[in-house]
Amino acid sequence: MFTEDTATALLDEETHDAINIDRTKGDFTFPERNKFDAGWGLSSATVDYICDVKQDPDWVREFRHKALAVFESKPTPTNWATEDLNNIDYSKIRFYLSDGEKPKRSWDDVPADVLETFERLGIPQQERAFLAGVEAQFDSEAAYSNVKEELSKQGVIFVTSAEGLKEHEEIFRPWFGKVIPTGDNKYSALNSAVFSGGSFIYIPKGVKLKQPLQAYFRINSESFGQFERTLIIADEGSEVMYMEGCTAPKFETATLHSAVVELVALKGAKIQYITVQNWSSNVFNLVTKRGLAMEDAEVRWIDCNIGSRLTMKYPGVIMKGERARGEVISIALANTGQHQDTGAKMIHAADNTTSNVVSKSISVGKGRSTYRGQVFIPKHLKGCKNNTECDALLINSNSRTDTYPAITVKGNRHATQHEASVSQVSEEMLFYMQQRGLNEGQAMSLAVNGFINDLVREFPMEYSVELKRLIDLEMEGSVG
Repeated sequence: MFTEDTATALLDEETHDAINIDRTKGDFTFPERNKFDAGWGLSSATVDYICDVKQDPDWVREFRHKALAVFESKPTPTNWATEDLNNIDYSKIRFYLSDGEKPKRSWDDVPADVLETFERLGIPQQERAFLAGVEAQFDSEAAYSNVKEELSKQGVIFVTSAEGLKEHEEIFRPWFGKVIPTGDNKYSALNSAVFSGGSFIYIPKGVKLKQPLQAYFRINSESFGQFERTLIIADEGSEVMYMEGCTAPKFETATLHSAVVELVALKGAKIQYITVQNWSSNVFNLVTKRGLAMEDAEVRWIDCNIGSRLTMKYPGVIMKGERARGEVISIALANTGQHQDTGAKMIHAADNTTSNVVSKSISVGKGRSTYRGQVFIPKHLKGCKNNTECDALLINSNSRTDTYPAITVKGNRHATQHEASVSQVSEEMLFYMQQRGLNEGQAMSLAVNGFINDLVREFPMEYSVELKRLIDLEMEGSVG
């Protein structure tokens, strides 16, 4: 007998099979060719090995060892995705792998297999087409890092973090570890102990970049941890857009990615940071990202999370100067075997500051999405505004979504609003669209893309095309 329950079960099964995110573009690997390998597990010897290979100055070595002690002293967080976090075996992770080469300024000088990796991912082509500069990281170190000559003449610095701390210490060091202290959380401490790779960017006063800068982070090796560290400083009245992408091949063993990103927007500056994350399903993606916005400055995060086994990422903004503005716009898609635990943190620390959070999530199969947000406005301030919107779409009866907004407003001279919704793609909607000539897959694709379309428009054109390719909902021959 064909009952309503039977129809629902078929819908769930077919939808799950049909929503097949295309990760083939990134699912390839080359044989390892590492000259330097810190071995398995994490200890003080691991930290010393990394310091020796990178020839860190004494202050960085001391910084790393203090961070290791903090990491070891902090317990695994119990208020987050505890079960999955306890599955990370740090003794089976390799914390540093490098071929020993310095980052190249020309693609012609990049080793052939590394070049082929980034050619297949389209990075050199994107640089030629619309980028002002590119950094391409392969495992622990950057293989390529370059910025257009005309920008260098204007004083723009776009180098690796290692080059930043050695060659531009007078700019780098005062802000390094200040926006995100080592002890902020267990995983910021881990990154601080073993960080390698990542970008250092400085935009001089009044310089407004018309083209974006991009970094691409590629994991090639199995049982590996990537720990890039990025610091972006936009001086007074300057503007910059920074985009990052990331992929890894699918391995049977766990891979760890734990980055730290610090943004500093000085008076009147604007920073826009865009991420399309498409890690493979064996990656634990535990990231800490935060921006500091001074007077009349703006920090804007645009974030898309599609891949990984577990993502825990909550971009934040501390609005420290009057009339500063912070914004987080995020999209998350969780398929079976995935938990996208994402959100935002907005800390108002000056009068007349404004924050905006817009989050949309899609849960497919047995996937789980979680919004976890924090907004704090203290009592002594006045004229602060916050808007928070959290919308979730459930594709199947077994998919799950959770929302944990924490909005603390003290005093009565502020304006805040919060909206949340959970909806499900109905059989009636799909039937209606199919009666107008769409096949089953096209109908579901239209429903899902309609749900996120207003946020996709926030991405640059090149990334919105990539995003729609990643959310590949051409589901021919299915009910959803």
